[in-house]
Amino acid sequence: MLNHWRRYGVTGLVYIMFCKVYTAIFFPNARLIRLPFDIRERSRIDLGRNFTCGKYCRIEVYPDASNTNEKILVFGSNVQVNDAVHIVGRKKVLIGNNVLIASKVFISDSNHGIYAGERQSSPEVPPAERELSAAPVSIEDNVWIGEFVSVLQGVTIGKGSIIGSMSVVSRSIPPYSIAVGSPARVIKQFNFNTSQWERV
Repeated sequence: MLNHWRRYGVTGLVYIMFCKVYTAIFFPNARLIRLPFDIRERSRIDLGRNFTCGKYCRIEVYPDASNTNEKILVFGSNVQVNDAVHIVGRKKVLIGNNVLIASKVFISDSNHGIYAGERQSSPEVPPAERELSAAPVSIEDNVWIGEFVSVLQGVTIGKGSIIGSMSVVSRSIPPYSIAVGSPARVIKQFNFNTSQWERV
């Protein structure tokens, strides 16, 4: 308890206690939800067990016509999400077990407009009025996502991977990889024979 006093101070401890009570009442399977917390279409979101989030998180879904009543945004167990994370689901966003997400991360399976293929959006149409496109996002178990990362539609981040700060993940990342940059590219992979992260 003394360590908590030193870490948070009196007002910080009161705030944490208030958040604990809020979590227990409204999200009993979660570990701790720090307020303010914005969740939209809650019935289509599964926060999993022991979910933890920082302040100012926005978690929302906008189901398309093909999604009837199934969960669109699904978290595994022991997911930790830090401050000001924004996650959007339209078709399907799956976040595995023991995933750690740093602050100010954006994850979305959808986009305003279609920019590939035969039927593309016109720049003459205001962005907010363009047809929404969507492709599932999957973040597998034990992934660590650094600050200011964007994860875009149609992407899978493989098990045990690390995404470096300020990266833009616009294509899938294989398991046990470290990826950085915009667009993110793999710079290291874990070698289980040597137990080392090795450059590729």
